[in-house]
Amino acid sequence: MNQQPVIRVGPRGRGSHRTLADALAAAPSGAVVAIAPGEYEEELHLRRRVTLLPESGTGSVVLRPPTGGAVTVAAPDCALRGLVVRGTDPTQVLLRVAEASALTLEDCEVAHGRVEVLGSTRPVTAPVPSGFPEIPDDMGPLLDDPTSGGVLWLRRVRLHGAHHAALHVRGDGRAHAEDTVIESVQGIGMVLSDAATLTAERLRIRDHSGSSVRTRGEARLLVRDGLLTSAGRNGLLAQDRSAALLEDCRVVAPARAGVHAEHGAVAELRDCRIVDPGEDGLVAAGEARLRADSCRLTGARGAGVTGGERSVVDLAGVTVADCAAGAVRLGGESRARLTGGQLRAGGAHLLTVAQAARAEVDTCALVGAQMDGIHTSGEGGLALRDSTVTGGEAGLRFTSTAPCEVRGTRLAGQSGDGVVVASGAVVELAHVDVVSAGGAGITVDGGAKLTMDGGSVADAAGSGIVVRDGAEPELRGVRVTGAGKNGVLFGAGSGGTLTDCDLSGSGFPAVHVGAGAAPTLRRCRVLDCARDVGLGDGAAPVFEECVAVDVTTAVLPTNLMGAGGAAPVPSAPGVPAAPAGGVPASPGGTEPSLEGEPEPEPETLDDLLAELDELVGLDGVKRDVSGMVKLMQTVRMRQEAGLPAPPLSRHLVFAGNPGTGKTTVARLYGRLLKALGLLGHGHLVEVDRSALVGEYVGHTGPKTTEAFLRARGGVLFIDEAYALVPAAVGNDFGHEAIATLVKLMEDHRDEVVVIAAGYPADMNRFISSNPGLASRFTRTLLFADYTSQEVVSIVEHQAQRHRYELSEGARTALSTHIESIPRDAAFGNGRTARQLFQQMTERQALRMAELVDPGAAQLMVLEEADLPVSGALR
Repeated sequence: MNQQPVIRVGPRGRGSHRTLADALAAAPSGAVVAIAPGEYEEELHLRRRVTLLPESGTGSVVLRPPTGGAVTVAAPDCALRGLVVRGTDPTQVLLRVAEASALTLEDCEVAHGRVEVLGSTRPVTAPVPSGFPEIPDDMGPLLDDPTSGGVLWLRRVRLHGAHHAALHVRGDGRAHAEDTVIESVQGIGMVLSDAATLTAERLRIRDHSGSSVRTRGEARLLVRDGLLTSAGRNGLLAQDRSAALLEDCRVVAPARAGVHAEHGAVAELRDCRIVDPGEDGLVAAGEARLRADSCRLTGARGAGVTGGERSVVDLAGVTVADCAAGAVRLGGESRARLTGGQLRAGGAHLLTVAQAARAEVDTCALVGAQMDGIHTSGEGGLALRDSTVTGGEAGLRFTSTAPCEVRGTRLAGQSGDGVVVASGAVVELAHVDVVSAGGAGITVDGGAKLTMDGGSVADAAGSGIVVRDGAEPELRGVRVTGAGKNGVLFGAGSGGTLTDCDLSGSGFPAVHVGAGAAPTLRRCRVLDCARDVGLGDGAAPVFEECVAVDVTTAVLPTNLMGAGGAAPVPSAPGVPAAPAGGVPASPGGTEPSLEGEPEPEPETLDDLLAELDELVGLDGVKRDVSGMVKLMQTVRMRQEAGLPAPPLSRHLVFAGNPGTGKTTVARLYGRLLKALGLLGHGHLVEVDRSALVGEYVGHTGPKTTEAFLRARGGVLFIDEAYALVPAAVGNDFGHEAIATLVKLMEDHRDEVVVIAAGYPADMNRFISSNPGLASRFTRTLLFADYTSQEVVSIVEHQAQRHRYELSEGARTALSTHIESIPRDAAFGNGRTARQLFQQMTERQALRMAELVDPGAAQLMVLEEADLPVSGALR
């Protein structure tokens, strides 16, 4: 075994050399220079591979380069161990690692000067990713090849007392730090510029006047288990096209932001904590991209998260709490996606979407806003799904003009109104529940457009739904219960339509129609109220097939009419009688004007069958549906000829995996039956177990009935119908829902068609759960999985709809990509195709953003490069 030569250095003859410079000049490559205790005021150049270490233990040797001098490393594989390197001018470089050199700094202290790693500043040829970069999780050693930039290893090192920066890695230099402390810097703790790379574990940066870390150019940073405290500016400042990943890190009490990303930088945080920032917690500006996963941000004196200009923010499982200016604030043309997180108490609105920003929020909880839970303004857009909003002045306040949608969301305990839709707003609510609002459940201003499908408003202190002067909302299948005032209040001159709605238990009349208001209510029920309808002067409501149940003073009829017409409204003081058609007579006795938009042309059977034939794949389903249409035509002709109709069940079972077109065909089936004259409306009401099964005894029957009656004249589509009969569960409310369905299907056999859909293997369990189902569901349509070529066709159809086109290379690559997707339970058929198309358009958009003034043709073409990476849909 070859032994490294040892050269000793010491003052006054204690070593073979009096100075380090002499020792280095004499040292062969690979030598160890052992240094006697003391201070050495020398400028050093390490031109060969050497190791410098103290002879008498860590800290016993101080290297003190003169003013303007430094320790310069100009060779590979050098090391300083256990030494103190102390400068005289903290603004200057104290330790320099030159290009194509490497240094290990271990158990050392560097004081009053900067450490600098140099590298080539030539342009980087590799493209910088336009999306979130794949920063490697591997914390292993850096590349061994030192032929380009310098390489620095820091192990158990303390850097302190520098000005401007304690560590600067330039060019394509690289550094790796373990158990390193950077502190007491008049400036930035650490700077990465150009194409530098730094990885770190257990890095501590504290007490400095600038940012803890700054990345510039195309630098890359990865820090695990880091602690950045008491920064004079930002914890992390990412600029230009740099990328930074912080994992399991804490950023505590920076004077400005915890993380600030700007220009085109990318910053990603995983399992991090941002505590008490002096301004905003996380900031994305310019075209930066900021992603946080499983993080917690608390105590910001500004907003928790801010997105501005054209930035992109992605928060997954993030908690933002107790921030003075609200939890998330978006402006400019920023885009944000929030998934599975919590926005909790603090000042202002929890989520603000302003200017032309847009937010997508899924499965989040928003709790305890000082102002509104979510507030939109300007042209801010919102898509809110499967979330909860608790407390705040208003749960949701829409003052923006961009379309907004809310689905599957619950609002509770607001001090004011649950939902406010201001003038100019365009809002769609679906299966939204508003509970215990301190004001109205939902308020719609004049000039606003609101549609609401399903959902409920319960126990509002004011009116359940307030339709202000001039507003005309469209509500279907909404339940309003326990309102302190009116169930629905129509202001003067307002209108709109309520279809298949229930209004119960209100303190004032269930429906109040103000002066000159003319709403239409179809198939609505008023229950358990002292009075059903109150009218202002000149009010002209239209009631079609509406009914009052257990109402002390009723204007509406007290039992349901048949399917053939509307219920007449009996005369009452100030209330003119309505004819059977549902249009009230005018006070002067003349018929009201029916001029307006012409009725749309009825759909023809040939057009609908052609639309069916245009669907991708589904050859067996198309044959079955076409055959059923012919059978129904024959039945209709026999009836018109006075002949008895053969037995025919129109109810169907759709068996197939997700994404195979079951809902699309069900909707088309209803329209076909309407064209045949076998259904009055042909609309589709889609439900699942949660819409049919109650949570307590006595709740399921009314809930199932309500859903069924919404489908009168159309199709009730029960998705995942087998969930009504859970496997290995004997006593379940689902059986009550099925029994109720069987009775309703008998009582309304000519009014509603029921389609039960689900996985093929599970639908037999549903059919066999009740003897009445087997006799009513006699036909099963099997929806086969799409072939790879059919999935390609669906993607191409999506592209054509949105004015895109696939290049030949993209089409070939897409086919290969789809062939590689496993056909297991995660495969989504048509849903997979739609996801692929969306991902391709997103990647193309990022690619277009890198071009200068792309033409219309470029903006339309999807290329092979726009395909997602393999496994992206898994």
